[in-house]
Amino acid sequence: MTTLFGHSIRSELLLLYIAEALACFIVIYVLMSWQVGHAAVGAANVGSAGIFAAILALCAGLISGASGLYQPEAWSRGKRLLLGTLVAGLLLLVLTWLVLRAVDPAYPQRLGNHLIAVLLAFAAVVITTRLGFAVASQLGLLKRRLVLLLDVGGPAGAKLDLMEDKPGAFEVVPLRPGHDIAAALAPRWLRARRVSAVVANATVVPAELADQLKAAGIRLFDEAEFRERYLHRVDAEHLPADWLASTRAMHESRLEAGFRRGLDLTLGLTLVLATLPLLLLTALAIKLDSHGPILYRQERVGRDGRGFMLFKFRSMVTDAEAEGARWASKHDPRITRVGRFIRLARIDEIPQVLNVLRGDMALVGPRPERPAFVEQLARVIPHYNDRAVVRPGITGWPQVNYPYGASVEDARMKLAYDLYYVRRQSLFLDLLILVATIRVVVFQEGSR
Repeated sequence: MTTLFGHSIRSELLLLYIAEALACFIVIYVLMSWQVGHAAVGAANVGSAGIFAAILALCAGLISGASGLYQPEAWSRGKRLLLGTLVAGLLLLVLTWLVLRAVDPAYPQRLGNHLIAVLLAFAAVVITTRLGFAVASQLGLLKRRLVLLLDVGGPAGAKLDLMEDKPGAFEVVPLRPGHDIAAALAPRWLRARRVSAVVANATVVPAELADQLKAAGIRLFDEAEFRERYLHRVDAEHLPADWLASTRAMHESRLEAGFRRGLDLTLGLTLVLATLPLLLLTALAIKLDSHGPILYRQERVGRDGRGFMLFKFRSMVTDAEAEGARWASKHDPRITRVGRFIRLARIDEIPQVLNVLRGDMALVGPRPERPAFVEQLARVIPHYNDRAVVRPGITGWPQVNYPYGASVEDARMKLAYDLYYVRRQSLFLDLLILVATIRVVVFQEGSR
């Protein structure tokens, strides 16, 4: 694992990004230089080709992330890989045109006719790199080999539930029975089996053995550390009462807070202007489809527990909660025909930009919940109210990592992701969430 700006990233994904960026730069630069050379327009445009290729290479990872091409299932499923490549190609088409215009307005106009060549080159790079990683995954080269030693009594009883949501990422190495802890965790024995980490209760591994593991380059985690670093969620059940005192969100500088707020305003206004025709068509469709207001106002709980009115496009009938507040269910009969579509496409969420502009919300943060649900969940889930230490968001870490949930257990799991975001909040993590949100919207992951 590699840590960037406080967020842990799988080393193979970082390697994939670097390989993809380098390959994109080389292929696109050679292609554009060849085209410029045949156009006979001078050395200045050869330099522009280099800038153009560098910008596209750096953005290739963002485009692939927005298209779901960093998801492991995209490496092993041909249909998913081709669909993701198609989406990435469309995004690259827009970016290529913008970069061509920005890098050099005097660029030969006929190069625009060769955009298809750039798209094919990018597609070739994406498919080739993913197939390479798919082969490596099939050979087990990308798996993390772990030793689980979580019971005080010994190596028996390893908790395999740690691997449930990432079954292909880890392999548990069994320990030999009948050996003491020092022999079972001998660094030479572990290195021979390519074990990269040991997950154990703090009371199990003696300090001297822990130092030997560290010297051998083998990481030692307790269960909570492992969940946070590898599974990107926090175990709320075992957090100390004063855990917030050391969180990233509590120590954000005024400069960073101001920059974050400026970014929210800029991106919020851009989103409204870019989707204005869609918003007008949606408003008209809602009005024609069912009786009631176009926008739906609902009280939610925001930062520090303060209430505010949330704006959404109305997707349910007007008397949807005549019998009181309840979570939406699959095939919910309260949802209108237009409402079902805009919920699947997440169009109903766009009016929340008004809340962002007003300062009630941010673009990224924990989803604001209703007061009745907050009160209910806070009674049964430890630290549930701790998520309110940051502004709620339109999208967030649970939304891009966990499917739609409508139960206490789902809320418990989402809190684990929310608290990870609270603990490690950064502009870099916000960027990853925004990029992943495009994937969630395009492929309708977790919609209901």
